[in-house]
Amino acid sequence: MQRRPVIDGIEFARAGSSLFGTWLASDFPRLRDVLRTQAGTIAWALEGLPGVQGRPALRLRLAGALQLTCQRCLGALEFPLDIEATLLLARTQAELDAEPLDPRGLECIVAQAEMPVHQLVEDELILALPIAPRHERCAGVQAAHRGSGSPFATLRERMLGARR
Repeated sequence: MQRRPVIDGIEFARAGSSLFGTWLASDFPRLRDVLRTQAGTIAWALEGLPGVQGRPALRLRLAGALQLTCQRCLGALEFPLDIEATLLLARTQAELDAEPLDPRGLECIVAQAEMPVHQLVEDELILALPIAPRHERCAGVQAAHRGSGSPFATLRERMLGARR
């Protein structure tokens, strides 16, 4: 098994450290239920930032693709990833709770002396997933609707055909 780095969040940010690597999509257990296949590789880069809005921060970049299932046609859907997230670091939960919530602001997390980088990557992957992934246009669904004006008419025709 590949070594998974663990960082001290505050020290990593203060030092302006950086790490990078790749992991297989199959290496993320919390994603397995939403993936169509375990194929794919995720490239990641983590950079410590000494001062963003007066706080230490982490910048995480992810690139790759996940194999999902289109919720419209149930076909394969490649979901490309090009993510950059800046995570402000708080020293304690109380410090985090004291900050006013700004939905358009940067995400803030509690820094720990041992922060698994793999978990940070997996968290950002989960946040990037669409609620209901689907193609812009599904070829199979459009072909089924060509002859009729309504998808319900197509469904009715299929149901009646199945009874015969």
